[in-house]
Amino acid sequence: MPKMKTKRAAAKRIKITASGKAKIKRSKLRHFLTRKTTSMKRGKRMPGFIHESHMDHVKKLLPYAF
Repeated sequence: MPKMKTKRAAAKRIKITASGKAKIKRSKLRHFLTRKTTSMKRGKRMPGFIHESHMDHVKKLLPYAF
C-alpha cells in the first residue's frame, strides 16, 4: 500500500507540541494594524491551539505528525 501524502499547506501552518496539541499562529495581524487595539495585537502574538473537536481533521491532514 502506498504512503499517505501530507497536506503541505497544513504542514507549514500547524505544529504539533510534545503533549499532542496542534499549535497555530493567530490571524488578523498582517495589515491595518493601526486601527486594532494594542491589547488585541498583544493577544494575537500568543499561539493559538486547535480545538479538540477539530483534531480528527488535523490528523487526516498530517498523517505522520502524530
